[in-house]
Amino acid sequence: MSSHKHHEKLERIKEAIAKSDLSEEEKSNAWKHIEEWYAEDKAFGTLYEKLAEISPKIEAILTELGLI
Repeated sequence: MSSHKHHEKLERIKEAIAKSDLSEEEKSNAWKHIEEWYAEDKAFGTLYEKLAEISPKIEAILTELGLI
C-alpha cells in the first residue's frame, strides 16, 4: 500500500476518533500513538491492535470505517 493511502487512512481514523464519544484523554492518547507510529512507519496491523487496546470503542470505530 502506498504512503499516500496510509496517510488517507490515518486521516480517516483521526476524524472518526475526533467525532467519537471517547474521553478527551482517550482521544489524546490515540492521536499521540497514531502520530508516533506514522512517523516510525509502523505496520498498520500493529497500529490497529494498539489503538484497540486504548479503548474497545476505537476498535468499533475502525470496524465502522471498514479498516479492520
